[in-house]
Amino acid sequence: MYRQLMNEQELQLNQHLAAEKARYQQMALTLDRRSFATQIRNADPKVALVAWRNSYDLVGALSLMPDDMPLLPQTREFPILTGGPDKLHILTGGLVMTRYGPVLIATRTDQLATLIERFVNAAITAMMLTIVLTLALGYLFSKAILRRLVQYNRLSRLIEKGEYSTRLPVSWRQDEFDMLARKFNRVLDTLEDNLHAVRGATDNIAHDLRTPLSHLRIGLEQLPSKQPEELDEACAILTEELDHCLATFDAMLSLTRIEEGQQALELQPLSLHAICQDLFEMAEAMAELKGQQLSLTLGDDATVTGDKYLLFQALFNLIDNAIKYSGEGAEVKIVQQGKQIIIEDNGPGIADEAKEKVFDRLVRLDPSRHHKGTGLGLSLVKAIISRHNGRISLQDGEPGLVVVIDF
Repeated sequence: MYRQLMNEQELQLNQHLAAEKARYQQMALTLDRRSFATQIRNADPKVALVAWRNSYDLVGALSLMPDDMPLLPQTREFPILTGGPDKLHILTGGLVMTRYGPVLIATRTDQLATLIERFVNAAITAMMLTIVLTLALGYLFSKAILRRLVQYNRLSRLIEKGEYSTRLPVSWRQDEFDMLARKFNRVLDTLEDNLHAVRGATDNIAHDLRTPLSHLRIGLEQLPSKQPEELDEACAILTEELDHCLATFDAMLSLTRIEEGQQALELQPLSLHAICQDLFEMAEAMAELKGQQLSLTLGDDATVTGDKYLLFQALFNLIDNAIKYSGEGAEVKIVQQGKQIIIEDNGPGIADEAKEKVFDRLVRLDPSRHHKGTGLGLSLVKAIISRHNGRISLQDGEPGLVVVIDF
């Protein structure tokens, strides 16, 4: 604004002086010397202050002509004294060459200096007010931030003490603190879910191993009283119970190694046609024992890169579950199309609320543990499929269950 004001005032001043220059040059050409002097004496001082030296007399509104005045359009400022209340005036002007000699044309510019001074004072006042207002708002803003940080610090101490259900508040502002609070709350949700999973896994381990360990203890107590011919059978029973306990721990260790990437994969190109045919041949006898119908449908072949042993183990676990839980006389289908494998049965299926839960460790939908198992089969399946960059999902077969694997 200051630069625009200065440029506009300088432009108006130059245009005004240029117009007066042209007017007096024209009068010098058309008027005689006496008429020219009369025009200068009668010049309106509000328009311009004009001075001309006629021989030895100075004619016009000024009592002197400063030395070294430039020719218009070049200008120079110079002061004059008056008899009014404002004794000192600042003029800006220059000389115009006419046939009667040089004529000084000037105009007052001290009003412009006053205007600029007022503008600068107003700008300084506005700047000071802005700084004061900014500092006040910054103080209030910092207090609000500090209040939220104090609150976050208090809640973090509660979380540190073990109150994992604590959550950071999210305000209506939706600012960076709220974004951080939401992220932190999601971390706490995951942490709480993991803690619940650990507690659930511990409970499931205790539940699953309590029975075989109890059988081991009872069997060991009864061994001294057994007849020699009964010792082999009793030892075989105890060994079977012990193998079940070891299988649970081996499965948990394998699952951890696969999930953490600690188990190296023997990668090789695998034909899904060949894998599905091997699965069908392995599972056909199991299905016949339960009076079930096992079918295989192959579509366009596809090749994936993976560990043949682990991938076959995961897919066979799914087929084994389908045969085991679908019941006698059920129909089990293996369908392959491109990089998708579907294992479908018409058994009782799985409830919607349990479809994600079954992939957790040591979760078994059979509370009575009627079927033997470790509860780690589907967890292991999901870990293997994930290591092969695949996805597994459970869907309703209406009736039954549909397992879809996409590579």
